[in-house]
Amino acid sequence: MSNVVGRIEETQDLRQILNSDKAEFLALYGRRRIGKTYLVRQFFTESDAIVFNVTGEKGGTRKVQLAHFMKNVGDSFYRGAKLGTVKSWDEAFEELTKAMEMHPKEKKIILFFDELPWMATPKSRLLQGLDYYWNHYWSNDPRVKLIVCGSSASWILRKIINNKGGLHNRITHKIRLEPFTLAETKQFLNKLGVDLNDQQILLIYMATGGVPYYLSQVKSGLSAAQIIEKLAFAQNGILFNEFNNLFSSLFDNSEEHIQLIRIIASRRYGIGKNELLNAMGTAAMGGGGLQKLTELEEAGFITGFMPYHHKRQGVYYRVVDEYTLFYLKWIEPFKATLQKQGMPPGYWQSQQQTPEWHNWLGYAFEAVCYKHILQIRKALQMNPSAIADSWRYVPRKGSEDRGAQIDLLFDRLDDAITICEIKYTDKPFVLTKDYVEILQRKMKVFKEQTGAQKQLFMALISANGLKNNFYAEGLISGIVTLDDLFQ
Repeated sequence: MSNVVGRIEETQDLRQILNSDKAEFLALYGRRRIGKTYLVRQFFTESDAIVFNVTGEKGGTRKVQLAHFMKNVGDSFYRGAKLGTVKSWDEAFEELTKAMEMHPKEKKIILFFDELPWMATPKSRLLQGLDYYWNHYWSNDPRVKLIVCGSSASWILRKIINNKGGLHNRITHKIRLEPFTLAETKQFLNKLGVDLNDQQILLIYMATGGVPYYLSQVKSGLSAAQIIEKLAFAQNGILFNEFNNLFSSLFDNSEEHIQLIRIIASRRYGIGKNELLNAMGTAAMGGGGLQKLTELEEAGFITGFMPYHHKRQGVYYRVVDEYTLFYLKWIEPFKATLQKQGMPPGYWQSQQQTPEWHNWLGYAFEAVCYKHILQIRKALQMNPSAIADSWRYVPRKGSEDRGAQIDLLFDRLDDAITICEIKYTDKPFVLTKDYVEILQRKMKVFKEQTGAQKQLFMALISANGLKNNFYAEGLISGIVTLDDLFQ
């Protein structure tokens, strides 16, 4: 029985690679702590293939990386025999090729290069050697399944997947490993013996973002508030120092990435690309800022969207990583206090009656919903052809118009648009006369500013559903609850 939780599509891809009758080249990437190494090792350990696994050492010299490589050749192919030293990656790959040739033709061989970006030190010529040996030897051996992996999504994309040299179009598979969904998070916690209801799991998710390593630190017998307090507000809590480590592991010169994240996170409803780059200053306008935005998006921290019917205004960005939102709101402002003495017991629980806590919940819940569009689409019985989008209208300065923001909408092919209002409450949401007027005005502004002729429907995404009353019956055509998001 597999120890891998979730990861159904990824496991299917790995099985297809393993069973293939030709050589395969997989590029696997995803952020730090997401479970890339665990997934590969667990899956292939359960097979009868020969597994060669070498991991790059961050900051290690070429000499150190080569020594690790040769030790693993000896461990995997020569029963732990100590091999001689090599001075180049060409020599190392030659020794690996010779070792593979000595093994039975019916045995599949997994070559797993973990944290390849750290192995590829400056002027090491690792990529040139990899290019040569893949194209001239390994790709002709149907036993070989080459997997390159790295936490730096931008590096893997730039140097491997979109490589314009010898590796161009050589990738046969690529997997971007995402955080767990709510359903996978529940399954993972249950496997750890943590039995919590969906509401408690949601609160944990809004602090950890579904990252498996953070979740692995959760202990049973505690409430969500107690768990978060231990993870984030106790001295040496895993979430306390993770932020800078996370960004430095993903990006070179990560300070500008962090600066971008801070600016985007400060705008709840998103910020336009041009406004963002202007806020970053002249250096960002030279092209580096655009590259960093792409890298942040590929790593899953932000999402870019073209607001419905406002394509000329360009891309807007918003933060969708729950841990980032949590850190910037709750940990960073108190970091000095935490470093000195930690927060007093019960601190996090005491925050749960404050307006700031409720505001953060709303923001974080929106981020969770953007990660669960598939579940929302299913709950609302949306045809796959319906396009998920968002919309906002910001009047010009001096205008008497009132702005409007639509969290999520589905542009349907049946001449209709479903507008979704996202609300987090710990009890069923109560639709009042005043709130109905707000929603109706929002729909009116949407029609006026977009010129949409389609039929508009209003749906509600509410963690704990909607209290049925006169106003709800007259306006709401669909409801998405926490039960739906956990599907």
